[in-house]
Amino acid sequence: MTETAEAQRQLLIVEDDEAFARTLGRSFERRGYAVAHASNAPEVERLLQNRSPEQSPGYAVVDLKLNGEASGLACVQTLHRHNPKMLIVVLTGFASIATAVEAIKLGACHYLAKPSNTDDIEAAFGRAAGSTEVELTNRSTSIKTLEWERIHETLAETGFNISETARRLGMHRRTLARKLGKQQVK
Repeated sequence: MTETAEAQRQLLIVEDDEAFARTLGRSFERRGYAVAHASNAPEVERLLQNRSPEQSPGYAVVDLKLNGEASGLACVQTLHRHNPKMLIVVLTGFASIATAVEAIKLGACHYLAKPSNTDDIEAAFGRAAGSTEVELTNRSTSIKTLEWERIHETLAETGFNISETARRLGMHRRTLARKLGKQQVK
């Protein structure tokens, strides 16, 4: 196997939930991937520091919300800047159109809402090119969906700070916490 082919089977998981990262990593290892793990942006930078783009992983799975960070979008940007050919899938329990658009702009090839499994992620790597065959709907967006999108957009802008998000949205912090709790996001 050539060095380039080896790099194409290397996967980096950027996830702060150690148990989930370990489970996902084992699943990908059973599928023939060499898996590396980082739990935040500084770890991603250290991992890439002495590697050329040819030696870096060909695939990455990045959690949108990382502890102590505004979001995993900074990791997406770092990974894409290091190797523009890397296929990056963003996983999130905080799915919104705003964060999906930003993830794609920053270099992700796909964006998946949790819960997603190894099959979903591997399929997303295979759909990196996009498709003109996606079904378009005639249904307009509901008020609840628009509200949810605005909440998540503001959450991302504030680094997932509930109090600041509530202030910017003009609602009480407990009201926002209840709304987030109803959606059971992780």
